[in-house]
Amino acid sequence: MAFMEKPAAGKVLLDDTVPLTAAIEASQSLQSHTEYIIRVQRGISVENSWQIIRRYSDFDLLNNSLQIAGLSLPLPPKKLIGNMDREFIAERQKGLQNYLNVITTNHILSNCELVKKFLDPNNYSANYTEIALQHVSMFFRSEPKWEVVEPLKDIGWRIRKKYFLMKIKNQPKERLVLSWADLGPDKYLSDKDFQCLIKLLPSCSHPYIYRVTFATANESSALLIRMFNEKGTLKDLIYKAKPKDPFLKKYCNPKKIQGLELQQIKTYGRQILEVLKFLHDKGFPYGHLHASNVMLDGDTCRLLDLENSLLGLPSFYRSYFSQFRKINTLESVDVHCFGHLLYEMTYGRPPDSVPVDSFPPAPSMAVVAVLESTLSCEACKNGMPTVSRLLQMPLFSDVLLTNSEKPQFKIPTKLKEALKIAKECIEKRLIEEQKQIHQHRRLRRAQSHHGSEEERKRRKILARKKSKRSAVENSEEHSAKYSNSNNSAGSGASSPLTSPSSPTPPSTAAALGLGKDVKEGKDVRITSTSSTSASTTSSSLASCQHRGAHTAPAPGCEWREPRGFTQLHPEFPKRNFEESRNL
Repeated sequence: MAFMEKPAAGKVLLDDTVPLTAAIEASQSLQSHTEYIIRVQRGISVENSWQIIRRYSDFDLLNNSLQIAGLSLPLPPKKLIGNMDREFIAERQKGLQNYLNVITTNHILSNCELVKKFLDPNNYSANYTEIALQHVSMFFRSEPKWEVVEPLKDIGWRIRKKYFLMKIKNQPKERLVLSWADLGPDKYLSDKDFQCLIKLLPSCSHPYIYRVTFATANESSALLIRMFNEKGTLKDLIYKAKPKDPFLKKYCNPKKIQGLELQQIKTYGRQILEVLKFLHDKGFPYGHLHASNVMLDGDTCRLLDLENSLLGLPSFYRSYFSQFRKINTLESVDVHCFGHLLYEMTYGRPPDSVPVDSFPPAPSMAVVAVLESTLSCEACKNGMPTVSRLLQMPLFSDVLLTNSEKPQFKIPTKLKEALKIAKECIEKRLIEEQKQIHQHRRLRRAQSHHGSEEERKRRKILARKKSKRSAVENSEEHSAKYSNSNNSAGSGASSPLTSPSSPTPPSTAAALGLGKDVKEGKDVRITSTSSTSASTTSSSLASCQHRGAHTAPAPGCEWREPRGFTQLHPEFPKRNFEESRNL
């Protein structure tokens, strides 16, 4: 079976490109020194975090080791006297936190072995050079014609990939480079298919692919040998660096920042795009394009490290393109990485951040057009163009390629199917990671907005309005309930029926302000609308108790008993009105 759902033996599940963040939570003073408690987190998951304890001397040792990078790092200075004072410790803690922020946000420093061991000693405590030497020694037992000249220490950025300078015993002047690498988290090929594809690499012939002299693999790693190139890589040309120097020394702080000439940019860019199109047409996944993986051979660029995708190693720019959900295929990854490479060729340095809001002046507007299509906010949001589309852009369409070597790379149908399934699994893991990052970013934005000063003021205003509205509603509801209770009290069974022949005493009509209506002979009804009117009516009717017997009703006016007064006013003198009527 070409695809293995279960992790293969020797597969490293840890992705070394996932960024680490560090925050000093507290400090504790012992008898002679102070220890700082640091919370380290891998990626976005709070659950994937741990605590480490470091002294100032540990920071100082790390800083001395990083001096090879040539950067001026903001480590707080030493202090021999008074270094146990509370105020000094608090101030130093702020300075150390700033130092951690600088080294964890620098793309090259954050991926180097020194920083990883400082922040995550449990996962990076092994001596990877010794492990690589053991595998190489085992290989030489079966291949005695090769001999190690010297290890090329830290010439690459990967922690689990080591390089050695080699020679052939019967050709002592010829130099070769051996690279050994562990399996990565994106290794989805079966052991059999993986070893077959690794052994196919020496048969790959293309004018823009650097030739593999020898390749072999076992269930946990792979070993490849190539010719050593004294000129180095495209990155060495851009940074004016020596190929054998450590990666930190070569690329962290270049002495001179200068881009390539326009014709070099056009030629190298066209050659790289041609080989990317060739690999994609063959169904061979790449996803590892950067300037250090492009070897220079005269005026020709040749692509390196085709084995990385077979090994399942994460890309150098993964922490960049994993932020954008539209960069979710290996072709779009290659196109985005090509944008980084083109930026370096044009300006002599990598972009400060991605996406790029505005581009500095370039040798040609055609260069800016390609950069905008691969690195701009709009491109990262809406998606990358295809490799074929880039080849048709004005910057590369008029470049004439003089190399006539015919490309050859025969991959059996069974292995093509295995590569297709592995490619889909690599893209699936990338999409899942991008989804988690997107959800985490939305949550942080919501929390940040919820805790902002402007949002707090807005919530206070809304709370006041809601409180006032609630008070008004409660008052209206109370009045409505009281009114309903009055009405329901007047509609009970104890209320006598309305008598149309009962006249309204003039004194009562006058007391209620109805004298005019009574004189005109209108039909007058007494109703209770509120507690105030009920009180007024009660007092008026009480006066009628003494005067009603001597007062005759107005002509044409008849009495109708008010609804509800029997319950509201049980002392109401109904008898007096009956006597008046009889009289």
